[in-house]
Amino acid sequence: MGAITLALAGDTMLGRSVGDRLRANPSAALVDRPVAEAAAAADAFVLNLECCISERGEPFPDPGKPFFFRAPPVAAERLAELGVDAVTLANNHALDFGADALLDTIELVRAAGIAVAGAGGDERSAREPVLLEPAGGRLRIVAVTDHPRQYAAGPDRPGVSYADLWNERPPDWLLDKAAPGDGADAVLVTPHWGPNMCEEPVPHVRAAAEELVGAGATLVAGHSAHVFQGAAGRVLFDLGDFLDDYATDDEMRNDLGLLWLVTLGARGLTRVEALPLALDYCQTRLASRGEYRAVANLLRRRSAALGTEVVDEGDRLVVATGA
Repeated sequence: MGAITLALAGDTMLGRSVGDRLRANPSAALVDRPVAEAAAAADAFVLNLECCISERGEPFPDPGKPFFFRAPPVAAERLAELGVDAVTLANNHALDFGADALLDTIELVRAAGIAVAGAGGDERSAREPVLLEPAGGRLRIVAVTDHPRQYAAGPDRPGVSYADLWNERPPDWLLDKAAPGDGADAVLVTPHWGPNMCEEPVPHVRAAAEELVGAGATLVAGHSAHVFQGAAGRVLFDLGDFLDDYATDDEMRNDLGLLWLVTLGARGLTRVEALPLALDYCQTRLASRGEYRAVANLLRRRSAALGTEVVDEGDRLVVATGA
C-alpha cells in the first residue's frame, strides 16, 4: 500500500433553500473554487449526504420530526462536478420522503459516478461497504447511523445501515467490517452519531469509537453534531457541517466548518490537516482571516480536551495523530 489522501466533509444538505437555488440555477456553484480545488487534490473525496435526492415521496410519518430534506435530481450532478467519489446515506434524513425517494437517491448518485454507502433496498445492501481504489491502495468505507431506529433497513425493507450505539456496544457485523483485510488496504468507518449542537463527543460515541479502532479501523470519522469536534488518535469525532441553509448559533458557531484532508499509509493514519471554511447561506467558501482564527481556536480547544495538539501552519491546521 502506498499513501492515500482523503478529503472528508461532514453534513451536506442540498434540500430546502439549497435545493431552491439549484432549481432556479441548475449550474449554480455551491462551493467556492478554492475549496473545490483543495478537495479535488485528494485521491478521494467522501462526504455525508444529509438529504434525499428525488422528486417523489411524502414526508416520513413521524409527528415529532421537525425537518425534512429533499434535493432536486440535478444535485447529484453537482456532487459529481465537485469531485465527490463516495457519499454516506446512513443518517437521519436519507429516508425523509420515504423508500421511493431513498431508492431514487441511490440510483441518481450512482448514475453520476459516485459510490453510495450506508443505505440500500434491504438490510444486507444497506450494510454493504463501498470499496474505492485510488492510486495509493484500496479503501473500504463502512457507514452506520445510531438514529433514528425507524429508518433502519430490514430484510425486505429499504432503509439505512443502523446500530443502536446509544444503548449497546457496536454489533459484531459492524466490527467485522471495520477490520482491515478482505481486499482492503485501509478502512474508513463513518458513523452518524450522537446529539446535535454538542461540541464534545458524548460517552456512547467515545465508547463506540474505541471499539471501532480496536477492531482495526484505520480511521473513524463521524458526523451529526452540526459543529466540528476535536480529534484523538485515529478518530475525528465530528467533521462538522459542509453545506446547508441552517440557522446559526453565535456561541456554537455552526456557520464555521472544516474540510479535512487526511493521509493514510502503510502505518495507518499518518497526517491530518483541516482547511477552515465559512458556511454562508447555501454557499461554502474559505474562511476569512478572522473566521480562520475563530476556527483555529475552536479546534484547538475541542481537541485539547481530548489530549490532542493542533498546530497552525498558516493556511491550514495540522492535527497531531500520534503516528
